[in-house]
Amino acid sequence: MEPIPNPPRWADRLLEYFVSDHLLEDVQGDLYEIYQRRAKMVGIAKARREYGWNVIRYINPFFRKQKSGHYTQPLFSATMIRNYVKIAVRGLLRHKSYAFINIAGLALGLAATIVILLIVRNELTYDSFHAKADRTYRVTVRALDYNPSVSFAIAPALRNDFPEAENISQFWHWQEGMIKIGSERYSEKALAFADDQFVQVFNFNWLEGNPKTALQSPNSIVLTESAAQKYFGKENPIGKTIQLENRWDLRVTGVMKDLPSNTHFSFRFLISWATIQKDAEKSPFWNIQGGFTYVTLPEKVSAQKVEALLPAFVDKNWGKDIAKEARLLLQPLQEIHYDKRYMTHVVKTRTKESIYGLLGVAVFIILSACINFVNLATAQAIRRAKEVGVRKTMGAYRRQLIGQMLGETSTLVFIAVMIAMVLISFFIPVSETLLDIRLSSAQIMEPDVLGIIAGIVLLTILLAGLYPALIQSGFEPVQALKSKITDQSVGGVGLRKGLVVIQFVITQAIIIATLIVASQMDFFLNQDLGFTKDAVISFPVGEKREVLLQKLATKPGVQQISLASAGPAYNSSFAPFIAPEFGVTENQVTELKRIDENYMDMFQLKLLAGEPIRKVNGEDSIKRIVVNQALIRKLGISDPQNAIGKRIRGAGDPCVIIGVVKDFQSESKHALIRPCILSYDPKKFWQANVKLRPEQMHETLTSIEADWTALNPESLFTYEFLDEHIAKKYAQEQNVYNAFRLFATIAILIGCLGLYGLVSLMTVQKTKEVGIRKVLGASVSSIVLLFSRQFIWLVFIAFAIAGPLVWYFMNQWLQEFAYHIQLGPVIFLISLIITILIAALTIGYQSIKAALVNPIKSLRSE
Repeated sequence: MEPIPNPPRWADRLLEYFVSDHLLEDVQGDLYEIYQRRAKMVGIAKARREYGWNVIRYINPFFRKQKSGHYTQPLFSATMIRNYVKIAVRGLLRHKSYAFINIAGLALGLAATIVILLIVRNELTYDSFHAKADRTYRVTVRALDYNPSVSFAIAPALRNDFPEAENISQFWHWQEGMIKIGSERYSEKALAFADDQFVQVFNFNWLEGNPKTALQSPNSIVLTESAAQKYFGKENPIGKTIQLENRWDLRVTGVMKDLPSNTHFSFRFLISWATIQKDAEKSPFWNIQGGFTYVTLPEKVSAQKVEALLPAFVDKNWGKDIAKEARLLLQPLQEIHYDKRYMTHVVKTRTKESIYGLLGVAVFIILSACINFVNLATAQAIRRAKEVGVRKTMGAYRRQLIGQMLGETSTLVFIAVMIAMVLISFFIPVSETLLDIRLSSAQIMEPDVLGIIAGIVLLTILLAGLYPALIQSGFEPVQALKSKITDQSVGGVGLRKGLVVIQFVITQAIIIATLIVASQMDFFLNQDLGFTKDAVISFPVGEKREVLLQKLATKPGVQQISLASAGPAYNSSFAPFIAPEFGVTENQVTELKRIDENYMDMFQLKLLAGEPIRKVNGEDSIKRIVVNQALIRKLGISDPQNAIGKRIRGAGDPCVIIGVVKDFQSESKHALIRPCILSYDPKKFWQANVKLRPEQMHETLTSIEADWTALNPESLFTYEFLDEHIAKKYAQEQNVYNAFRLFATIAILIGCLGLYGLVSLMTVQKTKEVGIRKVLGASVSSIVLLFSRQFIWLVFIAFAIAGPLVWYFMNQWLQEFAYHIQLGPVIFLISLIITILIAALTIGYQSIKAALVNPIKSLRSE
């Protein structure tokens, strides 16, 4: 840029100042505004003389000339926005470290917030995409428990007695089965049966076949897209044959897109109901095998009115005795995902409270990112005080300054958004893995999601930029030019301390919550299950049971073997029991386990009184049973010894109690331990349980598979470790824990970035003070303490706020479980120590760095 010749006027002097400080473009708009106002007062010619050619030459880009030769108003919006962007970019390049902290914090916060909102959106729209969702209900039964499954006989009776129903559909989720394609066999867990009404109730996307007829004929099967690709590749699967369980030869009649993530269904193979209809509909009322029945009511027909007719419906079809014991309910389709009363879902439920809690985490994260921006912007306000003072002296309006500051913030936010979009592509796969959900990056481009993102961006701009803009635009020109603007004069110290406290509250709240969830997860999986679970595998007994036992007994890697209807953590058989002599005249739900003589010893069930189950030859007229503590409590017996010899009726059979074992956790800790009856019945030994030696586990598993396959050549060997089965019961809680870990890490990282930036700025502002202290003999530790003490005490204030709040909300969460940890002071103290360490490490690096600088260099720099 050319030097300014003979600058006699004040305008030229100001211009010289800006040129020397490379700020000319920053104030071109302001110079133009001043010139325009003066020109209106004294005319263009006089204004030119007053301002001089140098000023006019440098503000010329803001003019456009009409044919008349007069200068008009500039294209203000577009030009000024371009100017603000230039200023913002120059500021980024001039203060790279603060720009990085702001952009990194905002990008992390925006990415995490957008991903959480996708998760929340996904969770709150379960099954709402079906056209008849608001009129569709699942028929459930309430006896002694809530059960989402009903007998296969319910749907035909409903069709007969309620012809006005628009649709009645049956669905049966098969837990696991073997399919055979060609000569290859596979084990699949996503098998289901459905009738032809299913496609009229539920709107899934079809790729091949006619949905109206695909499920009408017996031995028909529909595949999802991923299943079709897995087993048939690029070949068209329509007309191909799949064999199921060596029993049915099924013809592929359709292919549908993979199920969306927000549905309570989870099948990959859908078999026509007509395949099993003859056998299924012979079921009595109490034969509940996991089948679901769905009803779509006509418009303007109240579900409450229909539900009120169901007791008479049960009475008519199954008798008064059953009508007294059981009640059919209509559960709204859109509430299935959130209804915690039903514990046997194929897909785990989530409470709306936990979903809203995750939304709260998103608010905390974006708030923390905005706090970083506000803190750093107000801290840097002093640096820009002189610039603002000059602008205001030259006549700049406050709204112009606010517009400029918001323009700079917008630039930073948009840069952060672009980086956030890249981070989202990383966060989505991580979130899917950790939270066991299905998301897609393509969802970001959906109109409602784009609208949400736009709202978040606008809100972030206002939250992060408005307050700093109001502060800086409010500077008095005289004080600003005389360098009398300080932290105290702008309220910066109090504000920043308050915002830092809020950040520490957020950080500590998330840390405490994460520790509580972690402790509860440990309690679920490891604390007082009442049996041993390590190195135990379970698999079907199969055929030739005695031969299998002989082969297992000879393996050096096998410690113990037991046959049973189900292991301690499996529950598949329930029946009522009564004991009239103890006043138990109404049926009580009791879990039944048929076990062999090795079961109690292998699983280390603690015998409190009596004797264990022993092998019995033949059948006794009175069954000899071992019961748990929960059952004798129902009888009103507190001392286990007093229960020995007592008689009850279990599953309709007379039984005598020969032993009492300590309660063990058969179901999840969501529910209280039920009464349980253990008895010997080899006809119902369906499951083999084998305890392995850890050092020979791999070789032993391979050998067991080979022997089992040789004995069952037409079947596929599948096994499950007991501890893995137990972990599946708490998949929902594990997802909550993973979510807290992931987003707690992000929140802590954002908080550390902001704290690091503040301390960095403080060290710059205190450069001279630190130099003088060192010259006077201050030690490195005393200088570190100078910086640390301003923040560490804020941690304690934040803890005093976060502790009680988290205790209240997490205590509410723990009440969802029948068995849970007790909240003590240890978890809260650990959280406080972690937060102090995080703050100390963040502050310590910069403060030690400042303390080690040569004082001569520090004083010279000032």
